[in-house]
Amino acid sequence: MKYLTILLLQHSEHYMLPCLNKKLFGVDCPGCGLQRSVDLLLHGQFVAAFEMYPAIYPMLLLLIFLGTSLFTKIRHAEIVKWSLIAITVGTVVVHYIIKMNNLFN
Repeated sequence: MKYLTILLLQHSEHYMLPCLNKKLFGVDCPGCGLQRSVDLLLHGQFVAAFEMYPAIYPMLLLLIFLGTSLFTKIRHAEIVKWSLIAITVGTVVVHYIIKMNNLFN
């Protein structure tokens, strides 16, 4: 099992799904880069993962918080959850606007 995991991590770029939006319309979607960013993160390339998709870290924090809040009671959990959601969505939107602005200029 360990060798299978290592093999999959080494060749994970061959198993990535193509962006349907980019294939059909020729324009990136707001999620373009997420798979590659996760792959870079799994390979320990933290700066490259951020450069590929800046929302990876707020999204990771949100997922960790949501997973943790399932098993423990957290004071002000709703406020924290919605704040992390707002930061994640805001980062995705700002990154997409910057990327599209650079694409069309």
